[in-house]
Amino acid sequence: MDHIPTFGSRLRKNIVTVPEVISSCTGIRIFGQLLKSFLFSTDVAIIRNTNANAVIAVYPFTPQPMISQSLILAADKPIFCGVGGGLTTGDRSIELALHAEFQGALGVVLNKPTPNELICRLKEKIDIPLMITIVSEKDEIKGRISAGIDIFNVSGADKTPDIVKKIRDIDNTIAILATGGKTNDTILKCLEAGANAISYTPPSTAELFKDIMIRYRNEL
Repeated sequence: MDHIPTFGSRLRKNIVTVPEVISSCTGIRIFGQLLKSFLFSTDVAIIRNTNANAVIAVYPFTPQPMISQSLILAADKPIFCGVGGGLTTGDRSIELALHAEFQGALGVVLNKPTPNELICRLKEKIDIPLMITIVSEKDEIKGRISAGIDIFNVSGADKTPDIVKKIRDIDNTIAILATGGKTNDTILKCLEAGANAISYTPPSTAELFKDIMIRYRNEL
């Protein structure tokens, strides 16, 4: 049967919808949940109003437990929290990862500079998946896999499909999340290269408000 019963709301019809093409990917199954679309955001209002399967919550500041805790409490979907790996590393990253796990995060995200030794230590301490960001074809892949990384988060702009293919050529089973860009074509290139899931960057709150304000002005 092809029919999918669908329910909405008069008050919650204005949500951030991820591109439909993402539904064609294999997804990544974590603790029984099949995740195909990841929203790249720390905006609580957007996180509460999207149809994405999960959220990847990383930001360009020192990771703070209060931020992770707030996002996990507010979200109605799985959260993957950033725990550093660059300037914030070693014991502090481990403590941040443990805190995220205890608060209910489904996974943690490490920055590109993370040493493999830290990955090994984290694998001994936490029981949720470790994700690491890859930004270039020159990034180390085999060492990350040997250290025990679970998911690669590929964010290489227009080089993303090439990086995904390189990882897939090295390991045909490792989980890969890729930044898909804004169009169906760029998303499909990532999927064809071997990505299992796609991360989507939503419009900002300001951009979303712009359309609403234009509609309000037209109504006047």
